[in-house]
Amino acid sequence: MILKILVLFFLTNLSAGETTPADFWSSYNKIEKIAFVNGSFGAFAKIKSHHKSEVKKQYMHDDNWREPYFIERFYGIIDEYIASEVGYNLEIIVMHLDAFYTNSDNIKIPILEALRIVALIQDGEKKTANTRLLKSQQKYRTY
Repeated sequence: MILKILVLFFLTNLSAGETTPADFWSSYNKIEKIAFVNGSFGAFAKIKSHHKSEVKKQYMHDDNWREPYFIERFYGIIDEYIASEVGYNLEIIVMHLDAFYTNSDNIKIPILEALRIVALIQDGEKKTANTRLLKSQQKYRTY
């Protein structure tokens, strides 16, 4: 009996194949998707806030200190993941992520990269979003 269960489990795992980010995303219901996006936005904001605080502590006593470019670039990258134009209407982001994963070229793109592309589009950065989309599609190409 146990052997049959193990064989069934093994065959099920073989036939299931690789789980894609699109499969993971579509396994969530609407409320879970909104919670995921909200949590991601919150995490990005918290990372940026914490980093700013630490930089401020480090250079608080030096009036001549200027923020290095890599810190500004770090903040710019984090801002690309958060769609500021949609405000608190995260359903818009969820709907666009749902649409994003309907394209077979996008099914292996990780969710946070998809979120970044969708957020850039929502904030009117279509050229940057399209560049990131093409790079991601190439990187995670499905055959």
